[in-house]
Amino acid sequence: MKVFRGLVLGACVIGLGACSNYQAHSEVKALNEAQAVGSPFTQYLAGEYRDYTNRELNEMFDYPDALHFARKGLAAAAGEVVMPEPISDWNLNPQHMEELSTARGRLVVAFDLGAREVAAQQAAIAQARFDCWIEQQEENWQAADIAGCKNQFMEAMNALEGMVKPSAVMEPVAEVAPEPTEPMKVEDAMYLVFFDFDKSAVAASGESVLDAVGQEVKGRSLNTVNVVGHTDRAGSRTYNNRLALKRANAVRDALIDRGVDAALIKVDGRGEDQNLVATDDNVREPANRRAEITFE
Repeated sequence: MKVFRGLVLGACVIGLGACSNYQAHSEVKALNEAQAVGSPFTQYLAGEYRDYTNRELNEMFDYPDALHFARKGLAAAAGEVVMPEPISDWNLNPQHMEELSTARGRLVVAFDLGAREVAAQQAAIAQARFDCWIEQQEENWQAADIAGCKNQFMEAMNALEGMVKPSAVMEPVAEVAPEPTEPMKVEDAMYLVFFDFDKSAVAASGESVLDAVGQEVKGRSLNTVNVVGHTDRAGSRTYNNRLALKRANAVRDALIDRGVDAALIKVDGRGEDQNLVATDDNVREPANRRAEITFE
């Protein structure tokens, strides 16, 4: 038995490409035949990975990546929640690493705020396009494919961030409440605008969030619109306090441009003191580089 296993291993070492090819075909076939179970999110995600692995296998002839994503698809089809690709698992240059880290942070925060539950299909598309983007970016030679995956991810994320709010994932109350006169309680509303590292300008990804805030303010009778800026823990505390306030003021200006009364807006900066994701000092964390918008 040991001799037999040694012969098989030797054959795979000699013909590594053939073994990878065989495994990829086998597991993609299994994914194609799988009946997805679990939540709507895991079922949609299994379908997204199924489409991507078939393309990697049959059009790109990329057997190792087809095998990798087929396994993620099979896990999703079995009802498991699989995460978007870790940045550290891919060989990226520093510029792309920073950009993809920011993108992944936005996606994880959206998941934490309930995106998988309230927008299952859109959340699955966002994860699959992120994984496509990082895989294509590591190869770094098919510009059209990189741009396609990235642009589709950004579109999905903009939609998600406009839809996801903490109140959307609250547990249902036990007794029947009267029909609300507003879509949510004022104190329950929260919007998040994320920023690039060491930047205070509102990125394109935040525009749809601010559009939603502007529409929400117009439909309510509010006393205050609170805008609080935050940073990650990279840099000094003094610098981060200033940067957080700059971010809050950038959001304030953008809301005024959308017709929000300046007299309603109150800005503050908390620097690195109230992180969404706990980190050690001097760690860059995209999810912590944000402005929070709430109402009173």
